[in-house]
Amino acid sequence: MTFNPNSDISGGNVKRRGRGAAVGGGVGIVGVIVVFVVSQLTGVDIGGLVGGGAQSGPTGPDEAITECQTGEDANASVDCLMKGAAASIEDFWAEAYPSVAGNEYVTPSFILFDQSTTTGCGAASSATGPFYCPPDQTIYIDTTFFQQLREPPFDTTGGTLAQMYIAAHEWGHHIQNISGIMGQADRTGTGADSGSVRIELQADCFAGAWVAAASETDDASGTKFLEPPTRAQVTDALDAAAAVGDDRIQQGSGQEVDAEAWTHGSSEQRQRWFSTGHEGGAASCDTFGVDGAQL
Repeated sequence: MTFNPNSDISGGNVKRRGRGAAVGGGVGIVGVIVVFVVSQLTGVDIGGLVGGGAQSGPTGPDEAITECQTGEDANASVDCLMKGAAASIEDFWAEAYPSVAGNEYVTPSFILFDQSTTTGCGAASSATGPFYCPPDQTIYIDTTFFQQLREPPFDTTGGTLAQMYIAAHEWGHHIQNISGIMGQADRTGTGADSGSVRIELQADCFAGAWVAAASETDDASGTKFLEPPTRAQVTDALDAAAAVGDDRIQQGSGQEVDAEAWTHGSSEQRQRWFSTGHEGGAASCDTFGVDGAQL
């Protein structure tokens, strides 16, 4: 998905922690898979709870990403892409939130970190993958994860819309947190129709709703942030959703597919609920209002 070069992304609420402008070193894909498997215990991408032994990383001060000012910058840099995505997603939810909940919308914090950091959920490492931490209402992403999407066993193209889908999915967890959906859900169980899976599929649905509306989100001057996505870009985002399905994660880590252990949903479920949000908007994302056969 391409930003309008003249759009103003300076308001995107994204900061860096413990890193410079360049993206830091990578993380082995095996570590990412292991943490995804372990995260089946949580039901939400609260990766700091399973930080894999990461040492406490930098806590601040967080650095403003001042070089990211325009859509042209977002098209050239992954850090600026995240800042631009945040500006667009924020504009979307400021308007769409009343269709989900009746209380006041609150903007999340959004941190790009390198290797390890401390969070309200504990210590997190790059191997954690992108996650949202409810206690501090913050999205955490080490952007080296996007490269992992292009490598086995994920093997996706990992394009810009796939990367922004991940940010939008984590933002969806924030919506669940501030609206009370997350607190009301029973995330203690596992299985294809468990509360944990319903939480994850709803976040995918929320991400799909943003993708459909993204080209209509505006900067402060009324300029559209993004150009309409191409069919190939939407397919790229759907491929990313499938790549992190429970069945694919189990297969990639050498396990048998066991639906009773799922907490994030199958590849098919994740793609289908993304499409539900893409076609019907945020109001269509009631994954708790359908029975297991419809999930």
